Amino acid sequence: MTVVGLARTGLAVAKLLWTKGAKVTVTDSRTEAEVFQYLNELPPQVDVRLGGHPPEVFTAADTIITSPGVPFNIPPILQAQEAGVRVISELELAYRLTNVPIIAITGTNGKTTTTTLIGNLLNKAGKQVFVGGNIGVPLAEEVLSASKRDFWVAEVSSFQLEGISLFRPSIAVLLNISPDHLDRYASFDDYVAAKAKLFVNQTPQDTAIINADDEVARRIAPEIRAHKLFFSRKQSLDEGIMLDGDWVVSRLSGRQTQICPVNEIKLLGLHNLENILAAVAVACLCGLKAKTIRQELSRFSGLEHRSEPVAEINGVRFINDSKATNVGAVIKSLESFEAPLTLIAGGKDKGGDYSPLADIIKRKVKRLILIGQARDKIARALPGFEPIQLADSLQAAVEMAFSQAEPGEIVLLSPACASFDMFDNFEQRGQVFKQAVKELCH
Repeated sequence: MTVVGLARTGLAVAKLLWTKGAKVTVTDSRTEAEVFQYLNELPPQVDVRLGGHPPEVFTAADTIITSPGVPFNIPPILQAQEAGVRVISELELAYRLTNVPIIAITGTNGKTTTTTLIGNLLNKAGKQVFVGGNIGVPLAEEVLSASKRDFWVAEVSSFQLEGISLFRPSIAVLLNISPDHLDRYASFDDYVAAKAKLFVNQTPQDTAIINADDEVARRIAPEIRAHKLFFSRKQSLDEGIMLDGDWVVSRLSGRQTQICPVNEIKLLGLHNLENILAAVAVACLCGLKAKTIRQELSRFSGLEHRSEPVAEINGVRFINDSKATNVGAVIKSLESFEAPLTLIAGGKDKGGDYSPLADIIKRKVKRLILIGQARDKIARALPGFEPIQLADSLQAAVEMAFSQAEPGEIVLLSPACASFDMFDNFEQRGQVFKQAVKELCH
């Protein structure tokens, strides 16, 4: 078997296959120096090919297992598929090797927050839960651990879903779908199709939890065979999880239950209310009591780099939303604030269209500061909006924003772009933002 990609996921897959008695080859386009930390952990019997992807390693395999960052359209994988070689993702492999019920969460935005909150809720109720997948621990690593669990709660990306054939979650959650990763997909429809694969193997004995407020999610809902349970921030539902006045409520089997008052919820942002409703839907399906859910919602304050309050300096609040790497995430973030805003955006372009930002920026943003590779493209997508200022670094953007902001205003980092033109990842970008804010105090 051939494992493509040697990072934490590829290492876990190689070790898992080796323990099952398979003959394993690992291939990675990077050099030995770049993957040294993982090489030391591989069993010595594993064949390692670095610095490229030799075609024979792919065409001679009976199965190829990809890591999430590996596109399915690279030439050696396409050649192997033409030769009849089976290509699956790590998600599919792990599913085939476990009997634990899986709760899988996908969406363009909010996956990590929702996955973490669901794990917290189930843990609080005394369930033995593994939380991982596209965040933290790979599923293959959990299979290796052989831990006894009641549930797997797995964040699932479109990249992972590309490589499934049997994967069937007991509960599948779709938060939202908006344009993203168009540098990897030929079209938005292809991206939507990858997300929709989450439900393809579900039966009426399974449950699909769907955002009734999301246009694309509603569009694919009729194709889903599983029992459907909707959640909504904006409308009343005959059956589902929703807002009723100032309360989160469940309406299931004709019975309405008040779960938690909105003013007790610590998590910032209207978009996070949607994530909370999805998590509550899972909790209700798993039999959690309203009191237990309420206790966790009043405690959970969210994750770093996701609408994260950083500081208030001279009456100006700074919010770190570095994880907002696409237009849809920025729109949801901006919807959450009423105070006058300075928005810092820009980074590495992912092939998306920035024009959907125009209306909400005109309504919500007082001034816009752009950084990174995509700054000129973003500026062109916002004709008529001013002031737009350009900064050569994130630190300079923070200083520029603070020098102009007035007490009561917000400075929001919400980039709408990837980070790789200036940073290693969105986490580093968020840390640089927070450090730049900290330095304003000196």
